Amino acid sequence: MQTRFDTLDQWLSHCEQIHPKTIDMGLTRVKAVAERLALRFPCPVITVAGTNGKGSTCAMLEAVALESGYRPGVFTSPHLVHFEERCRVHGEIVSAADLLPHFEAVEDARLQAPEISLSYFEFTTLAILRLLSQAKLDVAILEVGLGGRLDATNIIDTDCAVITSIDLDHMDLLGPDRESIGREKAGIMRPGKPAVVSDPVPPQSVIDYAQSIGADLWRFGRDFNYEGDKQQWSWAGRGRRYAGMAYPALRGANQLVNASGVLAAYEALRQVLPVTAQAVRNGLAMVELPGRFQIVPGQPALVLDVAHNPHAIAALTANLDAMGYFPVTHAVFGAMHDKDLTPMLRRLGPLVDRWYFCDLPTERAEKAVDLQSKWNAVHMLSDQRRDVATACYPDPMAAFQAAVEAAGPADRIVVFGSFFTVGGVLKHGVPRLDAKHLS
Repeated sequence: MQTRFDTLDQWLSHCEQIHPKTIDMGLTRVKAVAERLALRFPCPVITVAGTNGKGSTCAMLEAVALESGYRPGVFTSPHLVHFEERCRVHGEIVSAADLLPHFEAVEDARLQAPEISLSYFEFTTLAILRLLSQAKLDVAILEVGLGGRLDATNIIDTDCAVITSIDLDHMDLLGPDRESIGREKAGIMRPGKPAVVSDPVPPQSVIDYAQSIGADLWRFGRDFNYEGDKQQWSWAGRGRRYAGMAYPALRGANQLVNASGVLAAYEALRQVLPVTAQAVRNGLAMVELPGRFQIVPGQPALVLDVAHNPHAIAALTANLDAMGYFPVTHAVFGAMHDKDLTPMLRRLGPLVDRWYFCDLPTERAEKAVDLQSKWNAVHMLSDQRRDVATACYPDPMAAFQAAVEAAGPADRIVVFGSFFTVGGVLKHGVPRLDAKHLS
């Protein structure tokens, strides 16, 4: 007999307990429940996979769709603070109450004989997909959770696949190198449908798979490209060009690559989802996404970034370097223990003067004291002979508050790493920092 729940938190707790594995790759179970739900999308679907840049790409796709007068729906994961962030309809985060009937429908479907066990991600993804499928959308934008080929989102046939940067992450699940990982992400492509690859140097496995199934491959540097100067940038694709555009509102040089993939996707879908040049300009100029090189003005300056693998850390380092001079940079950092932490610490180390390592509220997280030990090992082997202070804290907010207390008005605080790290600092809203004044 099915248990009925009255709140989203109760449903989420239930979802955490009904399957033996946290991550269970494969589509057999989730596809069977989707068939029982008769899950179908009556609108074009854009599916986005990649190691880094997925969330930014989805946000830009959504912003351009909104400016074009469309009604987009977005599924994205994970969330920073509240679960409901994973689903947006027409630019608005859905309410917990909106989600409840869809959780109930998934539970009813999976309990039909024979009963089917679903992981937390599979169950919650099905609930959100069901909501989106009934939301009278003009376009659905789906962010892959992990990999692509065996991700729960891949039960939906996409009308346009977008693959962002590919790098080493989740290697225990996706494979030991970029070629293996690329093949997993290429699994979202469909025969005869556009496949936009915005990684400038994609693994050969991605190209080979697209050709083997007859996808309409759009390659960065061949089918579309961009150029820019200090004031503006331009994009050129198959038969279309946008010139003199303002830079995307999402900061960082890497966002031009993501924006280029977005414009290629809309160009590829021009027959079914036309967008105007003005919608492109306005959408990219107004897009917002918390935690992606998010600079919060104040004294000291605050930077929030969910960079949590070596490739993302390299982009964060370049973006921080481009910000200019700060007397002291304070870094709040928490991450999962299955990440390649030593290269991340080594890469960002030269920019950081004080480290605030924090525990996170999940068993997957590296302990703060172990992060500190890894940093000490990196620092011992480095050529830099300067004092770098380190300390450990029980949670991100405690670490952040310590950084605020220690920072001068001209300093910079960088909060980065896991979504849990940035989300822990954002749980009461975006902090606004004002310099301490002498009384």
